[in-house]
Amino acid sequence: MVFPAILPKVAARWLFTFYRAARKLRRHAFQLYYRNTATAKPPSTSAVSQQQQQQAAAAFKTGAAIPDAAGRTVLCDMHGALLRSTALFPYFMLVACEGGSLLRAMLLLCAFPLVWALGEQCLGGGGAGVRVMAFVTFAGLTPRDVDLVARAVLPKHYMEQLNALVYGSLWLPARRKVAVTSAPRVMSEWFLKEYMAADAVVGLELQHVTVGRRRYFTGLLSGPATGPELMRQKALREALGGEADDPMADVGIISHSNPLDQLFVPYCKEVYVVSRESTENDKLPRDKYPKPLIFHDGRLAFLPTPAAMLAFFLFLPLGVILSVIRINIGIALPYKINFALGAVFGVRFRVSGLRAPPAPADDGKQQQQRRGVLYVCTHRTLVDPIMLSTALQKPVPALTYSLSRLSELIAPIRTVRLMRDRARDSETMSRLLKQGDLAVCPEGTTCREPYLLRFSPLFAELADDMEPVALDAQVTTLYGTTASGHKWLDPVAFFANPVPSYRVEFLGAVPREWTRAGGRTGVEVANWVQRRLGEALEFECTGLTRRDKYMMLAGNDGVVAK
Repeated sequence: MVFPAILPKVAARWLFTFYRAARKLRRHAFQLYYRNTATAKPPSTSAVSQQQQQQAAAAFKTGAAIPDAAGRTVLCDMHGALLRSTALFPYFMLVACEGGSLLRAMLLLCAFPLVWALGEQCLGGGGAGVRVMAFVTFAGLTPRDVDLVARAVLPKHYMEQLNALVYGSLWLPARRKVAVTSAPRVMSEWFLKEYMAADAVVGLELQHVTVGRRRYFTGLLSGPATGPELMRQKALREALGGEADDPMADVGIISHSNPLDQLFVPYCKEVYVVSRESTENDKLPRDKYPKPLIFHDGRLAFLPTPAAMLAFFLFLPLGVILSVIRINIGIALPYKINFALGAVFGVRFRVSGLRAPPAPADDGKQQQQRRGVLYVCTHRTLVDPIMLSTALQKPVPALTYSLSRLSELIAPIRTVRLMRDRARDSETMSRLLKQGDLAVCPEGTTCREPYLLRFSPLFAELADDMEPVALDAQVTTLYGTTASGHKWLDPVAFFANPVPSYRVEFLGAVPREWTRAGGRTGVEVANWVQRRLGEALEFECTGLTRRDKYMMLAGNDGVVAK
């Protein structure tokens, strides 16, 4: 009778003790896991495994302070240590979807149950789950397809997953930085070297085959020994200094998932395990990014985890139907009706700062000579001029640099192409301003992030009656812009979002002292308008141009030859 009464109290006491111990461990961002004090060559796999198992229990009982990496060589596991997540599937999905097609992405999603059963997070690399994902993702893709995704798509998602504590405390102060990834090296090498200043990247290698003059990935990992032995004996030695008899890193950083499977433990003098709490909470703020993230490409506006991609494919048919309905509302119905009906079908639209038009002049001659207002807009998507016309409740012609024929046909407003010839474009703008109001986006191309590109001064040299208009678009599923994809799908993709939103803010006329009539140059006026729009949107002004964007995202200057 006494034992059943005492048992709950004993159990409660043990639970409370374990809870306090767990809390104590979670206070430490890093736990010292393994310290190699030997001066000889790295021990064999079996010896290291036995030594690890003997030290692991004691090591995890006591927390260790953040190690000092200043001036030392740091060897860091990318997934789970440098990045907060250990999952590999989302990044394979980005390559499959953006470098391949929606069909390839759907095949990869269908293969996820098999990947999960075989083990997706195979930290040693080359596991069965990783091989399945690599084959479905890369088979038939060209190196250029993968390179564009690695440069233009993946860096955004990698940056958003950076572990602030690992990056700031260990990666930045290190003298030499070596990253190990369990995914194919081509997926992350460009990001790690260009953004993270990595000295070497160790990862899996993919086989390729040459057909004619083009190379294609087979989807198979190179060599039968790909994985533990190859990474340990060759790639790691070269990354750490292959000429030395005993190349070793000073500090090794591994993830919390399964440290006993890490292959580079014997090549590190000290190994630290990143705590789970650190990986979940230490998100790197945007202002602390290694480089400003201004340009990126791809259609997916979310990290494509298996659950997110399943929801995306289930919603996609409905999204296409909604997109067709929303586009037809804007084309066929009057402005007063489509404004309200668009809201019924989920389009969020907010207008502020709109003022009544000035009263017409009494003098008929002055009225005839009065030119139209030039609306100077930020450029977020191709439907910016349409949203401007909807806010004004009247059609306003728009100047464009490049627009697909389909977009021109379905546009409910007049669009006029500029030829990138200064004399001809000046004549075109002057003629249109004499006929009435006109909309222009002097950035010349879209930008998704909170930045404004350099404004062309041409608009400021031709008009004194100008009004800046701050436009901003928000999406949750699909981006309505692309640099290397099918641009004719841009409006369809934007309106296929569950709840696309637009903000239109009129900032008032440009003061006369900040126009050409007030003695300012065209460049001064353009820079003033850019700063005014940047302040309204809380965007940062840059000197980057359309050519800079396309050289990075598509490998060309953004001009398509006829």
